[in-house]
Amino acid sequence: MVVKSELKLIKSLQQKKYRNEHGLFVVEGKKSIEEVVNSNFRCYGIYVTEPLEVNVTKDKVNLISRKELAQISSLKNPNGFLGVFYIPEKINEFQSDWIMVLDGVQDPGNLGTIIRLCDWFGVVDIVCSTDTVDCYNPKVLQATMGSITRVNVQYKPLDAFLKSTQLPIYGTFMNGDNVNTTQLPEKGIMVMGNEGKGVSDAIAKLCTHRLTIPQYGGETTESLNVASATAILLHEIRK
Repeated sequence: MVVKSELKLIKSLQQKKYRNEHGLFVVEGKKSIEEVVNSNFRCYGIYVTEPLEVNVTKDKVNLISRKELAQISSLKNPNGFLGVFYIPEKINEFQSDWIMVLDGVQDPGNLGTIIRLCDWFGVVDIVCSTDTVDCYNPKVLQATMGSITRVNVQYKPLDAFLKSTQLPIYGTFMNGDNVNTTQLPEKGIMVMGNEGKGVSDAIAKLCTHRLTIPQYGGETTESLNVASATAILLHEIRK
């Protein structure tokens, strides 16, 4: 039986403040829970409205009512499966040849999709500005579809990080070298900007190269969605 105080704790994890305070985050959906369970993330508890066979000890799985699930879910229509996991310790070392840097990305769906794209293309290191949306936001996690377990996301002051690196820094701008005809190196940093403002002025000054994705259609579209642009650039990196 799940007590009210536990339900209250899980509900509070929808807010970044309490995720940081308790070191816990929530994942919803059967497939996503299975992905996280089968990773090296530690499980706090699984809460389901029907029996679920997962790779955790039986005492971690709690059968709850739909009413109780609705109280702790961030979804309008909860799907019956919710897991709570411990936020892993930060990994400060970089493991991939390219590093994706996100400068003020605000939309949870965009960040979640970028994490999933980086997982697909084998770019396992993402460095986010401190004002980028939290990677353990429930909507971000939903969009990652489990990729959060295979990608190392760090939050740092970007100016200090970029000033400390010896890698070439490629920024994405409306005006720059055509990415289709630019020979990209084996290692580097790719900076993606905020959805509305792009790369901030302070970070733009630190970019050693400026790239643009050429527009082939009419000029009615002002810019690409940041996640869509990331997909194109990751493909160019791996070509």
